[in-house]
Amino acid sequence: MSEQIITPQTVSLDVDAGDDPAAVIGYLADRLASAGRTTDATVLARGALDREAKSATGLPGGIAIPHARAASVTAASLAMARLSRKVDFGAPDGPADLVFLIAAPEGGASEHMKLLSSLARSLVRPEFVDSLRAADSDERVVQLVDEAINPQPTQTPAATSTVATPETTPTAPDAGDADRRPSVVAITACPTGIAHTYMAADALKYAAERADVDFHVETQGSSATTSFDPQVIADADAVIFATDVGVKGKDRFRGKPVVASGVKRAINEPDAMIAEAVAASKNPSATVVSGAADDDGAETEASGTAGVGLGGQVRQALMTGVSYMIPFVAAGGLLIALGFLPFLGGYEIANSTLDEAGSLSDGAFIALNNSLWDLPAGGVGQYIGAVLFAVGSLAMGMLVPVLAGYISFAIADRPGIAPGFVAGLVSVAVGASFIGGLVGGLIAGVVCLWIARIPLPQWARGLQPVVIIPLLGSMVIGVLLYMLLGKPLAWVTDQMTDALNSMSGGSAVVLGVVLGLMMCFDLGGPVNKAAYLFATTGLAIGGPAQLQIMAAVMCAGMVPPLAMALATVLRPQLFTEPERENGKAAWLLGASFISEGAIPFAATDPFRVIPSMMAGGALAGGLVMAFGVELRAPHGGIFVFFAMNNWILFLVALAAGTVLSAFAVITAKQWHANRQHAGRFEDVQTVPA
Repeated sequence: MSEQIITPQTVSLDVDAGDDPAAVIGYLADRLASAGRTTDATVLARGALDREAKSATGLPGGIAIPHARAASVTAASLAMARLSRKVDFGAPDGPADLVFLIAAPEGGASEHMKLLSSLARSLVRPEFVDSLRAADSDERVVQLVDEAINPQPTQTPAATSTVATPETTPTAPDAGDADRRPSVVAITACPTGIAHTYMAADALKYAAERADVDFHVETQGSSATTSFDPQVIADADAVIFATDVGVKGKDRFRGKPVVASGVKRAINEPDAMIAEAVAASKNPSATVVSGAADDDGAETEASGTAGVGLGGQVRQALMTGVSYMIPFVAAGGLLIALGFLPFLGGYEIANSTLDEAGSLSDGAFIALNNSLWDLPAGGVGQYIGAVLFAVGSLAMGMLVPVLAGYISFAIADRPGIAPGFVAGLVSVAVGASFIGGLVGGLIAGVVCLWIARIPLPQWARGLQPVVIIPLLGSMVIGVLLYMLLGKPLAWVTDQMTDALNSMSGGSAVVLGVVLGLMMCFDLGGPVNKAAYLFATTGLAIGGPAQLQIMAAVMCAGMVPPLAMALATVLRPQLFTEPERENGKAAWLLGASFISEGAIPFAATDPFRVIPSMMAGGALAGGLVMAFGVELRAPHGGIFVFFAMNNWILFLVALAAGTVLSAFAVITAKQWHANRQHAGRFEDVQTVPA
């Protein structure tokens, strides 16, 4: 590489950099600024401290590795301080005297990320840490770090063998050997993917060597990820998930015993995790991966022996069902809305009087009983509208079965899908709607999981996932819903529907306010999705109240990104350069009803951003309900104005909520900016270089 990530100018030996992490991080950020590696030390320090607030970066052995990505960083860089006065970075065994500040540019090259990752992995080697403590000059530290991140061919034995590549993965002993070593595979991943990902990988590797365990690891970090060879997974006796983010390709490990934890535990207690994995491999009742892969990268918790409680498991199951249901909502709802276009079927396509007998028929009837060669009285436009309406109606009719089916899937894996779908179909048949789907999906999953744990003779085990579980699970949940639960759940659904349809005036406005608060509380999280699910399932039922709820939810969900975009335009000096860039993209995201466009702002400043967004969302939701705006499409933002009965009043409510949230967040940031700078970053600016 033409440029080193560490130089003598960014190394400080035996210095007193302050008495808390903020002071030390500020000191090291200033050193990087003096070396020309960052254009703004304060921005870099703020990023590192924000990361520190999420998870302490102290490690066993008196080490700390604060790190951050920042637009102000000009090149991947490293600043190191050997402290004369130790500072507590949250390590389990006490304060740190060796502190590395890892600074990565936003969108930094993968080669730089590999170098930083190599350093992080070296820090779990006691001999490397001892040599840093014994170094007598800045140049010696630079030499040691350079050797760690750019090893010569003669210096590469075991350190790189943990990464799962075809060339370096250790060969497992003969599977036919009864005395073969246990085999464990692991996934490590942290939010930034720079340091903890690779340190956890090497900590587990060294622990596996001490325990005489055949070990393979896949690091899902900033460097390119090389996936396991399928044979390695097939030969594994147990799996370790040491992650703070969702596991990519989690369904590859279906059927394997799992030990799961955050990435920090793998660094702090690697021997314990290896021992737990070996024990799990010998326990037929050990926790097994549910198989619900996290393909979209959303943050999820891996199921495992370490720690997701009953409430968390239920939430994960419900969110899985919702996530699989949403594509049906979007496709079906938008197709119905397109069928309503004036130059196609129009709104009357849902309840037409176009047959010769004059009796009521709908778009589905027209679509089924006509063709392009035998057009209805309304012509080709009406026929196309009827077909779109019919296809959309069928897709929307799948909402409850899909919801129930994938709730069950999240609990019992693939054998639970069929009983879950049966639960959803029965719920629709008995009138229990989405409430029946929620309850039925949970019961179906639990029943299937219980059936899967019944010991069977060897000859029957092959039939268990494809015949026995689906058959018995479908029978049990069908009987329960038809004979016991269906009518009570249908009564609850009817009461809720009647209550919604009877809402008017103040009660409707209050509901709009509550839904607006929910939509803006976690910006795409469980609370947001709960409000959206409430609106979309009501959309499938129909009725003016449900259509108004859909409009209120969409309007409130559009407020956060639009408000943050407006705020970055009105007071750009209150936001960092990356935030201003995010603000430009947030205009389109907000206009498209993608609430997640405000997440970058909320993640860095939640206590000012989220309450401000909730205020505007509540106003927008309440106004939509007060205006009586109705919406027949579940998604699309400004692009589905044609599906509203009064898009002008919708815009009025949206503008009011956006302006309120924008001014609220500007006010909050302005009033507290000086206090934040003085309180949180005072030491950053006053520690002498």
